[in-house]
Amino acid sequence: MSVSGATALSQLTEIVGEANIVRDPRQLTRYDIDSKTPSAAVRPAAEAEVAEIVKFAGREKLACVVSGAQTKLGIGMPPRRYDLALDLSRLDRIIAYDPEDLTLSAEAGTPLSKIASVLAEHDQFIPLTVPFMARATIGGTIVSGVDSPLRHSYGTARDFVLGMNFVTGDGIAAKSGGRVVKNVSGYDIHKMLIGSLGTLGAITRINFRTFPLPRQTRTFVAEFRGSREACEFRNAIVGSVLRPRTLEIVSESARGQLLPAEKARAAFGDNRWSVYVAFAGDEDVLKRNYKELEAARHSEDRVSEWLRELNPVDEQSVMSIVSEFPAAILKRFPAAAILKISALGAELPDLASYTASIEMPWAVVMRGLGVAYLALWPPDGSEGSLHVLKQHCRRIFALAGKPPFRHVTLPWCPSALKRDIDIWGPLPASFELMKKLKNVFDPGGILSPGRFMGGI
Repeated sequence: MSVSGATALSQLTEIVGEANIVRDPRQLTRYDIDSKTPSAAVRPAAEAEVAEIVKFAGREKLACVVSGAQTKLGIGMPPRRYDLALDLSRLDRIIAYDPEDLTLSAEAGTPLSKIASVLAEHDQFIPLTVPFMARATIGGTIVSGVDSPLRHSYGTARDFVLGMNFVTGDGIAAKSGGRVVKNVSGYDIHKMLIGSLGTLGAITRINFRTFPLPRQTRTFVAEFRGSREACEFRNAIVGSVLRPRTLEIVSESARGQLLPAEKARAAFGDNRWSVYVAFAGDEDVLKRNYKELEAARHSEDRVSEWLRELNPVDEQSVMSIVSEFPAAILKRFPAAAILKISALGAELPDLASYTASIEMPWAVVMRGLGVAYLALWPPDGSEGSLHVLKQHCRRIFALAGKPPFRHVTLPWCPSALKRDIDIWGPLPASFELMKKLKNVFDPGGILSPGRFMGGI
């Protein structure tokens, strides 16, 4: 049965109302995934409506893709089928917030910016400064698994998501975890949904642990004439008593939009690399951190003429560019491929050195913990440039599993590359277990079919 049929539309209308069904082909293009467009989109306003829609889709064998602000639809392989877009942007309420207990519960379609605003009134926050921050919803952020520079000190979403409500592929409303930090209500099933790209269930509500906003933050930048020196400085920081809030290594090509420093560029040339390190605390703590940072800079024979504190405006600009790196690259170069590479911290010098062999425009931002985002983009739109881009991506995937390319994925890339490259990389040893979980949570295979690794 087609979702565009009269009977199907009538049943969907009964659930959400005519005003919340999108059928206009021009409006449906916002839900495109790799040139595939659904025949309809539906916008529920409550978990019960989500469950009814998924039950209906299961009965009619309609493939559904869940989204909110559509900022992460480019992540993943093209869906095998795409009949219905399940738009959760109307589920945008903050259900509960207890500042004293440091907990917040919000519906999946709630914008990150709205949550940040509410928390800021009580000097609190959630450490999710992620790409597309101005438009992204909390559900899309969690289900896509994108990370934040703040993972250096706060961990990933797995460390502060306390629980979830979600709807399984057979339309059952379920929950896992709870709304308080101390919770022993069973298995942390909700953690499996983080980064699952909507293949296990439609998240409707998420419970978070919140954190106090730091009294003060300061960010420092050190300049180096090569990647190895920058990485050695990172090693010195990690091996010291310093506990940075964020620690990022940025290539000159990536920092072009940041803080122009013509004097440094003249001294170090195009191979200039920057290390940005941020601290939080009171005035005494921040002064002590700066002294320790100076000691780390001079602990070995590395070339660094510049170590300076950023003013508040530049500090905010740096944080924004580092966290928005994929979004900024894609805005400027829509045909870019952005690889996410995981390495051990000590292997970052080798990863940075690899970039010297790339014979096309590139930029890289490396988290101090060992996660790197490497962007490659063709100089023009020719078939030859796209072929070179594809070859570079293939070479990196061929190294997957070996240091420093311990884990490689390709979250963002042109659709043409996905025809020849599996953007999830080699299958993990746990893949058979993952397939069994998919069959349990989505027995009909209607949720984002084919988008996750191994065609799940």
